[in-house]
Amino acid sequence: MPVFPAATTVLDSVLFRDAFGTSAMREVFSDLRLIARYAEVEVALAKAEARCGVIPQQAADEIAKRTDVAALDFDVLREETDIVGYPILPLVHQLAKQCGEAGRYVHWGATTQDIMDTAVVLQLRDGLDIIEDDITALRGILADLSRRYRDTPMAGRTHLQQALPVTFGYKAAIWLAAFDRHAERLAQLKPRVLVGQFAGAAGTLASLGGKGFEVQQALCKELGLGVPVATWHVARDGFAEAVNFLALVTGSLGKIALDIMIMASTEFAEVYEPFVKGRGASSTMPQKRNPISSELMLAVAKAVRQHAGLMLDAMVQDFERATGPWHAEWMAIPESFVLTAGSLHQAKFALGGLIVDEKKMADNLDISRGLIVAEAVMMGLAPEIGRQEAHDVVYDACRVANDKSMTLADALSADPRVSTRIDRGTIERLTSPKNYLGLAPDMVDRVLSSVKR
Repeated sequence: MPVFPAATTVLDSVLFRDAFGTSAMREVFSDLRLIARYAEVEVALAKAEARCGVIPQQAADEIAKRTDVAALDFDVLREETDIVGYPILPLVHQLAKQCGEAGRYVHWGATTQDIMDTAVVLQLRDGLDIIEDDITALRGILADLSRRYRDTPMAGRTHLQQALPVTFGYKAAIWLAAFDRHAERLAQLKPRVLVGQFAGAAGTLASLGGKGFEVQQALCKELGLGVPVATWHVARDGFAEAVNFLALVTGSLGKIALDIMIMASTEFAEVYEPFVKGRGASSTMPQKRNPISSELMLAVAKAVRQHAGLMLDAMVQDFERATGPWHAEWMAIPESFVLTAGSLHQAKFALGGLIVDEKKMADNLDISRGLIVAEAVMMGLAPEIGRQEAHDVVYDACRVANDKSMTLADALSADPRVSTRIDRGTIERLTSPKNYLGLAPDMVDRVLSSVKR
């Protein structure tokens, strides 16, 4: 009988992990990669301290040469971490043994949180690079949809009721503009978030005397990170900003997903996710084609939102070292990144192959028999008969059209207040939804030209 992995969450489940995440992002936040990042920071610290004359250059060279993550005893590391409560002291024990005489200089002047925070920043850098690439790809997909369907009329809906005509390209351009802003946010947050942490036990760098700032700068340079202006052991706004950024991204994806799911419903039938045999199938209803990617995107939006709130809560930390909020980050950060990558992956699939039924959009636009453009008719009549009378005339015509299942054009033509002043051709033009798109197509152009693509 096969032995399956003992995963307990969708992030690592053999069944669900590729629905809710991606292998690339899981690898960034894997245990092995995290431990390797811890070791990378310890090696970088030794190099920085040697460069600043704090430890012997030979010791730093030995530490860099002999540190071997693959040779660590992970069972011992796990057991000692469980006892200590943190992984760095158990790791330093093993690294010191690996490095022989030079091992006495491993972790010189550092505190556990220095190493852990900086390692997480390195994870965030890799994770944000993946997110950035996915957002770039998704923006390209949304730009193509906006261009292709710039002039495709459909019913615009407010409060789930038909309101005024729009175009599908206009809808896609609204989605696109949000992700243009996300790309801008990401570029702006990187300098604030991708900053190293090295400050010592209480954040004062006291253990290094006058060399503290010099070592801090050299360490950050070694790792390619920004230099902090102050210790951020208990100032967690950077990490909170990163996860709340992911909540914004997944929130936008959730909005797109909700639109697609409603538009894909049988009664609307305006768009469909790409056809893949068996995808979205029901175990009992052969006709079903469920919008699976959109469902996953909506679920992720709710989950990451919860983590965003957790990160805000974790900002409230006591004095110079937190007694618990810090640990909440260990759950929220990896899960948020993996879930966001999974949602972006689903979005690229769903939108990249989105099936758009332009005829059905046109049919739905005609459901109201012209009532959807009652505002256009009123504004068209106003120059001839005055705005208030135009409002009253159109209001009466709408009631007649509804009561007698007539088109708005027929109801208006039957009213002498209209027919004696405006010919039938003008009435037909005024009551055609396709002639009342406002600046929707122009807005598509404005979004497309707002940034370099």
